[in-house]
Amino acid sequence: MIRVLVPSGALGLNYDKIALARAIEAKPDIIAIDGGSTDSGPSYLGRGVSKYSHASTRLEWKGLMEARAIAGVPLVLGTAGTCGTDSAVDWLLKMTTEIAEELRQNVKIAVLRSSQSNQRVIEALEAGKLHPLDPAPEISTDSIREFTNIVALAGAEQIQAAIDTGADIIIAGRTTDTAIIAAMPLMRGCHAGAAWHGAKIAECGALCATNPQSGVIYIDFDDEGFTITPTADGSHATPHTVSAHMLYENSDPFILHEPGGHLDVTNASYFAVDETSVRVSGAEWVPSERYNVKLEGARIAGYQSVLFALLRDWRYVKNARIWSDDIVKLCTAKVCDRLHLSSDEFSVELRLMGVDASFGERETGRVLPNEIGVMGLVTAKSEDLAMEIGKILNPYLLHHPLTREEEQPTFAFPFSPAEINIGAVYEFCLNHVMELDDPMDAFRLETHEVGNG
Repeated sequence: MIRVLVPSGALGLNYDKIALARAIEAKPDIIAIDGGSTDSGPSYLGRGVSKYSHASTRLEWKGLMEARAIAGVPLVLGTAGTCGTDSAVDWLLKMTTEIAEELRQNVKIAVLRSSQSNQRVIEALEAGKLHPLDPAPEISTDSIREFTNIVALAGAEQIQAAIDTGADIIIAGRTTDTAIIAAMPLMRGCHAGAAWHGAKIAECGALCATNPQSGVIYIDFDDEGFTITPTADGSHATPHTVSAHMLYENSDPFILHEPGGHLDVTNASYFAVDETSVRVSGAEWVPSERYNVKLEGARIAGYQSVLFALLRDWRYVKNARIWSDDIVKLCTAKVCDRLHLSSDEFSVELRLMGVDASFGERETGRVLPNEIGVMGLVTAKSEDLAMEIGKILNPYLLHHPLTREEEQPTFAFPFSPAEINIGAVYEFCLNHVMELDDPMDAFRLETHEVGNG
């Protein structure tokens, strides 16, 4: 049996310290936590930085390093620094070194790097080893050269190679959420289907249980299935909460694709062991003929300025769409005239917060609010140009009348200056897998000895 402790769904989200201490007392074989997310968009990958605060990450990582020393087992972090680029890995490595010296710990650190050079991806494209998923953007050698960061998602094999170094701490670049949990059970001969299925259920910690904010769970893997147990007060795993997690961030409730194959849980069974734990068996692992790793890439899509205004007058609230469409039309024409641009060189958008800002014309819930927040988004090819167009938009948001005959209104800006410089904005630009002859071909492994204990 292999026991994997998962302290939280992601490093930086917090975990229940009492629940963590209980899980450490249960004597896990490894501690595994994810550090990444694409939930907040492509900017973090594009810039190669973390979305989580340094202070929160450092405090939680220090607690896990202390817990690892008590348990005497490896501590594995996947997708370091949110995005898993080399720069994010180095951010975590520096932090780990500082904490080790502070705690007077001597530790061996294995670093698994996932960043890909633009040239390597171009070569894979030219060799026919880059395969699009559905939907996938069109890519070319020229467009790939524009990508600011590209990462490959490591699977269990790469994490196993890091574990084999004998490291106390493993800091991995971009990985699949499941790989860091499935790696050791697979190494130790546990049921392959159970290893991947349990890893999928446990990837977000206690999100598969009641009291999901507590974070801490552990999973027991064996040669037939797995058992999942949350350790916080008032946290219970049930067949419903466990089975439902196959739907989380997954388009198919029964199939999950990973490097080297896919998981099929069609015949899985879920049983309550007691009021806290759930036993699962019946999942199957289906190896693939080719070993593929998914790629993620981001590039600069332009530069933005943003403005906010508030509408409260009932006539403007009622006719906000007519008002905003008129502003976009007039502002666009003025920009083209005064800055000598064509309309395809920039964009001006007004999003009505509280009306249809999320769904636009597809919004079905039409309720007249008391007030509307108007968010102006200007996107252009340079930072200076986005700010200049934002200043052209400014007077419209402050004074534009609903009709030509009425008195000039004045609306409210919540900020001064009204134009806020967002800077570069990024877009995801890859939804492809890269075929590898060997699982380690796209990854680099190194070790460091740190500490002064």
